[in-house]
Amino acid sequence: MTNERPTCTAVRWLSIVGIGEDGVAGISPIAQKLIASAELVVGGKRHLGLADGLIRGRRLAWPNPIGAALPEIEKHRGRPVVVLASGDPFHYGVGDLLLRSIPAAETLCLPQSSSFSLAASRLGWSLQDVALVSLHGRALEGVVRHLQPGARILALSWDGETPARLAKLLVERGMGSSSLTVLEAMGGPRERVRRTTAAGFDLDDVAPLNTIALEVAASDGAVVLGLAPGLDDSLFEHDGQLTKREVRAVTLSALAPRQGEPRRSASRRSPSALHARHATPPLSARLTSRSCRSARPRHSMACRRPTPCSSAADFPIPACSKPPGRP
Repeated sequence: MTNERPTCTAVRWLSIVGIGEDGVAGISPIAQKLIASAELVVGGKRHLGLADGLIRGRRLAWPNPIGAALPEIEKHRGRPVVVLASGDPFHYGVGDLLLRSIPAAETLCLPQSSSFSLAASRLGWSLQDVALVSLHGRALEGVVRHLQPGARILALSWDGETPARLAKLLVERGMGSSSLTVLEAMGGPRERVRRTTAAGFDLDDVAPLNTIALEVAASDGAVVLGLAPGLDDSLFEHDGQLTKREVRAVTLSALAPRQGEPRRSASRRSPSALHARHATPPLSARLTSRSCRSARPRHSMACRRPTPCSSAADFPIPACSKPPGRP
């Protein structure tokens, strides 16, 4: 270690350093120098422990919620601050949270390999062919849309119980033959990789820090969501008054909703909707509107967030409020 001045400037005063289970041995000399010269080092207790030998300034462990640390970080604007994060801070990480308040021009990010990259390298999977999902602080049902026959999925776990819960979900949906690989503490001395099937899941003592690799095998009777509008009626809870599957599919196709757009905005782009302002709404529109009030997807019962009408009528996985990034 040298006594050189920190490499960050007054402009880029906040350094976001990715660190893995191998600790300071796995980060670059520049990252080591930034940590050693920082007035304030912020991170989870695990991260602060991994970099313990380098830290000379003040330490701040993430509070709950982690956003409560932002005012303290911003107090040090212009002075060297380091935030330690897992792997790649901008892939389901804390980077997004930080840059909601701090301009990118004032930061320097030195990422490490993400859990996804490490898992893919262990299994020989190409990331461009894999669905990447985070179950950290999110509903387990968020993985359902990706459960297609033959699909490969990498999922960040919430805790050591997540693999068992996922295996149970797969069995319930007729995918008990799916292969699960649980990768624990990758990159460090405690790394462990174990494989099983959903139906035969018997792994115990799973480390809280783990990633699940899933290869989906669906039986003939498996519950698989279609990839086009017009989901099966059995996926909805209703009182018998449900818009016909074909009508829902045609209506959504005609509206052509865009990402994040409620039905009202989509309707304004439809010539038929403009005519409808001065005439009795067509039967399909009335049925779709009634469907949105009376039929609710099975998976959305726990979500109280208002959902755009087109989504509530034909999409079983709601976009619940997004939790903070994984530090």
